[in-house]
Amino acid sequence: MNTIAEIAAVIRKLKSALIFTHVRPDGDTVGCGIALSRALDLLGIRNQLLNEGEIPEKLSFLKGTEKFLRAPVIDAEGYICVDTSDEARLGELQSVYANGVRKGKVTVNIDHHVANTRFAAYNFVRDRASNCENVAELIRALGVKEDGQISRALMTGMVTDSGGFSHSDVNGDTFREAALCADGGAEVNAITYEVFKRQTKARAQMYAETISSLRFFLGDALAIALVTQEKLNRYGLKQDATEGIVDFALSIDSVEVSVCLMEAKRGQYKASFRSKGKVNVNEVARKFGGGGHILASGCMLFGDIEEIYDRLSFAVAQAGNL
Repeated sequence: MNTIAEIAAVIRKLKSALIFTHVRPDGDTVGCGIALSRALDLLGIRNQLLNEGEIPEKLSFLKGTEKFLRAPVIDAEGYICVDTSDEARLGELQSVYANGVRKGKVTVNIDHHVANTRFAAYNFVRDRASNCENVAELIRALGVKEDGQISRALMTGMVTDSGGFSHSDVNGDTFREAALCADGGAEVNAITYEVFKRQTKARAQMYAETISSLRFFLGDALAIALVTQEKLNRYGLKQDATEGIVDFALSIDSVEVSVCLMEAKRGQYKASFRSKGKVNVNEVARKFGGGGHILASGCMLFGDIEEIYDRLSFAVAQAGNL
């Protein structure tokens, strides 16, 4: 693996870069992208932010979200992936990245997932509460001083991926990076309201209906929430409205693992996992072709919903001896 200093040296030599973010973007990947894009702007390096889909509306308060495009419009020298554990997490942009590899583009991978495959020519992977902590370190190594836009973007990633600084992987380094962002103008209270608290009446109703129909397995050690396309359509909501649902069940005493299943299309579900620590959910997700962190991971599941419940129960029971 490369050091941050080595990665910074590679990036400083670029005249242009594409910044790739992962599918179903969250606050961490969006914050990483915006902050790094702003840093490259300040260095005079032409760049473009890419994501295969729409940026969640709840992140629209961040300046820089308007820069995201679904396809490149520049022939950049460097391809930089942030908060992305493997090429498949780029979604439809995977082919763009692969084409760049074939053309000999400089590829860089900056991530915090333990399941990262080190798929780029230059890789920096450090397991931290958020990847924005890694990007903050990179921006300093690039010689860029954080301004308000960079600080707010980085703080947003730290707040969202750490669950408001409440997850067990939060440590002194997390708070030190957050303190620098606060000094740079990031307002934690405003960001926390935007990403965790602000919601429409329709989203609140959908949330209440979903939580009231939680399914429990393994002697109540496993809780699974289901959000169908019918439910989203009925409330007029998009997929990003499911953010945060997976965290609720962990507040229940008996629950060791919480899963939220979001129906992407008939017979296909996006699974988000959370664990209190007894079960390594990265191990569970990897059994289904996904991955992430020990306490938070994800994957795609296919088939009949009752069969999926059975497969999840079996996998979680095996991983945690439940």
